[in-house]
Amino acid sequence: MEEKIPMKNLHSREYQGHKKKVHSVAWNCTGTKLASGSVDQTARVWHIEPHGHGKAKDIELKGHTDSVDQLCWDPKHADLIATASGDKTVCLWDARSGKCSQQAELSGENINITYKPDGTHIAVGNRDDELTILDVRKFKPIHRRKFNYEVNEIAWNMTGEMFFLTTGNGTVEVLAYPLLRPVDTLMAHTAGCYCIAIDPTGRYFAVGSADSLVSLWDISDMLCVRTFTKLEWPVRTISFNYTGDYIASASEDLFIDISNVHTGRTVHQIPCRAAMNSVEWNPKYNLLAYAGDDKNKYSADEGVFRIFGFESS
Repeated sequence: MEEKIPMKNLHSREYQGHKKKVHSVAWNCTGTKLASGSVDQTARVWHIEPHGHGKAKDIELKGHTDSVDQLCWDPKHADLIATASGDKTVCLWDARSGKCSQQAELSGENINITYKPDGTHIAVGNRDDELTILDVRKFKPIHRRKFNYEVNEIAWNMTGEMFFLTTGNGTVEVLAYPLLRPVDTLMAHTAGCYCIAIDPTGRYFAVGSADSLVSLWDISDMLCVRTFTKLEWPVRTISFNYTGDYIASASEDLFIDISNVHTGRTVHQIPCRAAMNSVEWNPKYNLLAYAGDDKNKYSADEGVFRIFGFESS
C-alpha cells in the first residue's frame, strides 16, 4: 500500500562535470555545497542554490591517481572535505581553494570514509577489511584494526560513543568508541549488510542488505522496528532526510524508493536509468542527490549526478 505523496513542486536537475561515473555524493553541513567523487580520479564541489536554477559553479579537486570512491565533509566546517581513493591515500581539501591541505598514505585501497560527529576523527575502511582511525589535526593514524570478516560500511552514532560496521555475514557489529571494544553483534539480515545510515534525530539507524531489504533499528535497545521491502536487488545506498521522516534507498532497481520512516510505506519513487551508487539527502532541505552507472547513447559513462527536490505540502 502506498501513501498519498505529501509533496509538491517535485523537480529534478542534472549536473554534469565528471568524465567517468560518479561513485559518491555528499552534502556539506550547511547544505550549500555538494561534493561528487568519480572513477575519473577527481572530486568536484558544486555550489547548489536550494531552489535556484541555471548552471551550478563547481571546483575540481585534483590529485588522486585512482578512483575517488567515497568522500565526506567535516561535520563542523562547511568548507573542509575528506576523500578516500583506491590509490591508498586520504586527502583533506579546502573546498574554497580546491587545494589538498593534508594527505595520509594508508595500507590498502580505500573504499569507505566517515567523520566522527564532533569532527575530531576520520574512520577509513579499505578493501582488505582494515579500519584506520585518523586524528584530523595531525592527519596521522591513531588506530588500525584488521577484521577477519568482510567489512562493508562504517558509521558513528550521533554522540560518537558507538561505532558500527556492516559485514558480509549479515551482521552489524557494534563497537564502543574509542577503544573499539565489541559490544554487540546484531543478526540483521540473511545476506551481507552493505550500507548503514544514522537518522539525524539519533533515534534510529538503517541497514541495507544484499537480501534487498532495508531494516530500521532503534538505537536505544538495538531492536529492529520495521523493514522496507520495495527493492528487488541488493541495497547499495540509503539515506535519511533532515527531519528523519523519510528514507531513500537504491540498488540496481531502476528507481529510488522514498519511504515514510514511521509507517514503512512508499511515498515516492524516482525513476533512474541505471544502478545507483550513492544517495544522500541535504541536511537542511528536502533535496536528494543521487548518482549511478548512467551511460550515454554511445555506452560511455555519463559522469552525472542528479538532485531531486520537493516541498512538504
